[in-house]
Amino acid sequence: MMKNNLRLNTTIIEDAPIQASMQHWVKMECNQLSAGNIVGEIDILELDSLKLVRESQIATVQKIGVTSQNFCSLSYCTLDPKFRFTEQTKNAADTLFFLPELIEYDILVPVGVQTTYVALDQKTFIDNARILNPKQWEHPPKSLVALENEHQPIFKKTLEMWFKIAEESSAIDLSLKQSFLKKHLVDYLLQTITSSNIDLRPSYTERLSSFQTYHTARTYIEDQLNINITPTIVSICKSAGVSERTLQYAFRTHVNMSPTAYLRLRRLNRVRVILQKSSPQETTVTHIAMRFDFLHLGRFALDYKRIFHESPSVTFNN
Repeated sequence: MMKNNLRLNTTIIEDAPIQASMQHWVKMECNQLSAGNIVGEIDILELDSLKLVRESQIATVQKIGVTSQNFCSLSYCTLDPKFRFTEQTKNAADTLFFLPELIEYDILVPVGVQTTYVALDQKTFIDNARILNPKQWEHPPKSLVALENEHQPIFKKTLEMWFKIAEESSAIDLSLKQSFLKKHLVDYLLQTITSSNIDLRPSYTERLSSFQTYHTARTYIEDQLNINITPTIVSICKSAGVSERTLQYAFRTHVNMSPTAYLRLRRLNRVRVILQKSSPQETTVTHIAMRFDFLHLGRFALDYKRIFHESPSVTFNN
């Protein structure tokens, strides 16, 4: 049985083949390996070629298949020593799996384990990963890779945030929310997966050019916000012609914060200016916030008050 929550579909799975068929973008055979009339529960959020999937197993299953061309996935699961992803086991609490295209897989998921993954267009993902971290992604993995430590907690938090956004969605500005999800989810994931072992100590050349990098990036951010577009970190790196490592150093040197934090503050400032100039007869606080991709309105209100020491509604109604 299925309940629709906008684009998020939650389904109770009674047969293992149904669990496989619901993930039609990948070739998969799913077999139930323990007793029970319910196999599990699955949440699916589809955004065109990008898919978010969360599976909670009530029965043990084995998933066997081959990834399709131009497909890759990033995944994690709750800790269980009996879990197996092909030759990899889940013995570490912070393991993140990267599965590239055209690879056979054999996954054993025990009772009680929850797995979460995002399926992506591999070419787009790799091209953008090379922009952020060219050294690491010049020759991407051609087999299943288990990444440890700092990746998984950030990745997990990011996906949980997107599922929560989908669950809390209403009919208001639905098309804008969908656009936001498509635009920014890959950017969040790219920053997570390419952040491994980034050394923020600059080379001599980077020190000399860091202000120019910062200035170019800042100008690009301003130009994009002027036309009501929130740039992504990938697009900022591309505009400045630098890696994320160089961009991070430039912003931390010249504004004492990360590019992401700086961008959020610039967006808050844009919202404040518009709130001050607008009236309740013309628009709403929600509409203005969402123009600048503040999708989680509760967090937006808290951040706004923390920075400006008043709520958005107070600014708007004064």
